[in-house]
Amino acid sequence: MRKTLIILILIITNLLIFGQQKSEIFPDNLNIQPFTANQLEPRLGFLFRTNVNELNLSIGSSIDILKYQLKDNSYFTFGADLFTYTLLRSEDNFHFPVDAVDYLFGINFTYKENLARFEYGARLRVSHISAHFVDGHFDYSKNIWRNGRNPRVYSREFVELIPYIKLKNLRMYAGFTYIFSIDPRDLGKDNYQIGFDYFLKNYISSTITPFLGYDLRLIHLGKYSANNSFVAGIKFGKPNGRGFSVYYNYYSGKSLNGEYFDFNRKYSALGINIDI
Repeated sequence: MRKTLIILILIITNLLIFGQQKSEIFPDNLNIQPFTANQLEPRLGFLFRTNVNELNLSIGSSIDILKYQLKDNSYFTFGADLFTYTLLRSEDNFHFPVDAVDYLFGINFTYKENLARFEYGARLRVSHISAHFVDGHFDYSKNIWRNGRNPRVYSREFVELIPYIKLKNLRMYAGFTYIFSIDPRDLGKDNYQIGFDYFLKNYISSTITPFLGYDLRLIHLGKYSANNSFVAGIKFGKPNGRGFSVYYNYYSGKSLNGEYFDFNRKYSALGINIDI
């Protein structure tokens, strides 16, 4: 890990010293925008499930630290990710006990090139996720964990590669994830995904953008299972920048929260997300 950090520092220093006309520190927008229906993306908002007394609170951000122009319309970035995915439930008197929380942090690299008729690129992430039950999962009246589900160790470190191609407003992608360290150790180490998103830019106005997306992820938990995520909504603000979205999300598959990694979830939900 120490050698990797030294190499990264040397690369960034070299780009800053010898490419000052082509490099930018902390650019305004991400080189590659988050994949809309992908569950492991930076979000800042709520997702209210309509069929169960549960909601998700996501607090996360991805940031490009260094952006470097390789040639005309071709860019490389180095950045960082820091997310939390929190599962809550609603109770009387405006109480929202926190049941479970997952933490993700890591680094990312992106490459994008704009051509006359289309755009293509890829994002590489190296990340860590750990999962935990919180005090809202404990039943203090009975002095036991709720539903007999005790805390268990769950964490993973992984490399994720998602290349994509974009034709006008339609972006299609495919991804591969290799988990090089995981606990419990008997879980599979390879995941696969495909998906798309579509932003109908300038259809209503330059600051009101309908969108939809779909993501299919095959995860390996002893055997392969499918996670399906469909989203449709409207973004207010800059289509590729700051703003906020209201959207509908249908999800079926294994739980996103690691403490429930082998539990099936199926729900419809209404969401609010802020892009900063």
